[in-house]
Amino acid sequence: MPVVKTPRTREPLWHEWDRKAQKHGLRHTVYDVNGDKYTGEWQDNLKHGKGIQKWKSTGAIYSGDWKFGKRDGYGSYSIPDPVTKAYKKVYTGWWENDQKCGYGLMIYPNGECYEGEWSAGLRSGWGRMNYLNGSVYEGQWLLDKCHGQGTLWLPNKDRYEGRWKNGKKHGPGMYFYLETGQLLEGIWSSDRPKCGLLSDFARGEAPAPTQYPIPKLELADPDGVLEEAQAMFDDSQNEEPDTEGKEDA
Repeated sequence: MPVVKTPRTREPLWHEWDRKAQKHGLRHTVYDVNGDKYTGEWQDNLKHGKGIQKWKSTGAIYSGDWKFGKRDGYGSYSIPDPVTKAYKKVYTGWWENDQKCGYGLMIYPNGECYEGEWSAGLRSGWGRMNYLNGSVYEGQWLLDKCHGQGTLWLPNKDRYEGRWKNGKKHGPGMYFYLETGQLLEGIWSSDRPKCGLLSDFARGEAPAPTQYPIPKLELADPDGVLEEAQAMFDDSQNEEPDTEGKEDA
């Protein structure tokens, strides 16, 4: 009786090649077709875990945590100096869904720096900004602008403490003129004082005090005047629609 041999079926070679091409776990450097390269951990063909990405077009490097192909967790972003080619960190902190989110330190190209909270890639929450001209703002932020309660120190040591809205002094606040030894306490609207009480403050310690002290206020109820102005300001804010907050940061 003849023996019938059944040929063994072989799995196509591309199946084996495809399995070997699957990226999972720690891998050596993987290059993209555009020249970008990544060294680190993978899961289901996505960057996931610890890894370092370098973009060929800009030379920028991200080193830190990844989650399903996006920067997510703690990491640093660095760029090369155009002259020396030495790398300098631009942002160090937390990320979520490929954007700055959480607490982090950002150093801008002009030397200014921000340290504080972020949300969706924008300064939002509590933070401190050091400006190029020597001014320092510390307080609340929203959509990349000073918004809420905060303090601004100026290069001449004057400072403003109070409310902000869309990057401008807006609401109740106090402006300390330390050079002349005076204090303005009142209501601001779009960076301008609308009403307030000006008084002497640490006049004896001021470097250049005014020639004469401010005369005593003769109003019967100065606090009541300020309260009335505050109430009028609040009413005007409730009547006016807020369109500034809708601007792109």
